[in-house]
Amino acid sequence: MSEFRRDPIVGDWVIIAPERARRPQDYEQLALRTNGAACPFCEGNEQYTPPEIYAVRRSGSSPNGPGWLVRVVPNRFPALRVEHELTARPYAMFDLLGGVGAHEVIIETPEHVRSFASLPEQQIRQIVRVYHQRLVDLAQDTRLAQAVIFKNVGHAAGASLRHSHSQLIATPFVPPRLARELRGAEHYYRDRGRCVYCDIAYEEAQRDERVVVDLPQILAYCPYASRFPFEVWLQPKEHTSHFEDSGEVLLEELATALKIVLRKLDTVLEEPAFNFVLHSGPFRTGPLAHYHWHLEIMPRLSGVAGFELGSDVFINPVPPETAAAFLREAEIEVVANGIHHHRRNLPADALGLPRGPQHNS
Repeated sequence: MSEFRRDPIVGDWVIIAPERARRPQDYEQLALRTNGAACPFCEGNEQYTPPEIYAVRRSGSSPNGPGWLVRVVPNRFPALRVEHELTARPYAMFDLLGGVGAHEVIIETPEHVRSFASLPEQQIRQIVRVYHQRLVDLAQDTRLAQAVIFKNVGHAAGASLRHSHSQLIATPFVPPRLARELRGAEHYYRDRGRCVYCDIAYEEAQRDERVVVDLPQILAYCPYASRFPFEVWLQPKEHTSHFEDSGEVLLEELATALKIVLRKLDTVLEEPAFNFVLHSGPFRTGPLAHYHWHLEIMPRLSGVAGFELGSDVFINPVPPETAAAFLREAEIEVVANGIHHHRRNLPADALGLPRGPQHNS
């Protein structure tokens, strides 16, 4: 059974989840049981996942069977469970909570496709809408404080299955990283009366040296203090604190920007391992003047080593201005049936970074 344990020194919560330890071996055995070629996330293999929570389906198809376009199921090896109770249990001087929460898998396509960027734009729009629906739904659970949607692509990024998918974890507290974002944004707002994310978007658009994609409602840029080489953030230009409050046009443009940026990263870095995370305001707080939802894409080109682990200070060997210039110049063509790209000279060798496919998912 999962549980939350709180570090008594810095106050950060950690999830202790013994069930997760069985994950890789069980997936391997599942592949063997399905004749080695089948995948538990492929259409027709719905019996190998828990019953679906939500799905976008073709008309006339039945739950937990074929006919879906995007499918959401509980993680088979969850870090947290909605069935658990939010109870505190004394344990000497330490804080301990039952592992209540949600851990869901968003299966992004019925086809065995490992590359999110290769999906048709209309399919990515469906996925983004599902992200939106899941946050709207989970926000109704008063035990939960916030949810993080994330995607792991490649072994270096923590992926364990090849089929394109993302995940969602909702917790009964605001996670430490997001809590620091909220505190920093609130401090900036108190001092200047403006949202720091709005100011960043304005500054980046004016300077244009770190901008990757500039669409009417979405700006994609390499952040000034990028922690990772070729890190890219996507955020709405208009102030919106909660992803759940986004309208249809904004969601569609996010899907467009996400596909363009990921195709550019694939073109420049030859399909790197990466993570992306969606940060949104805490549930049920109402609109926040100081916070702004955004999506962070982090290619895993260099490892996190002792200094980063010991100090939480990251060393990035690629200036964001250099990364943005390479991504802007990557030639991709947006056409009616998707995005076609033309490879140009890749910078990885010149920058001393790994190159070529690094992932298993």
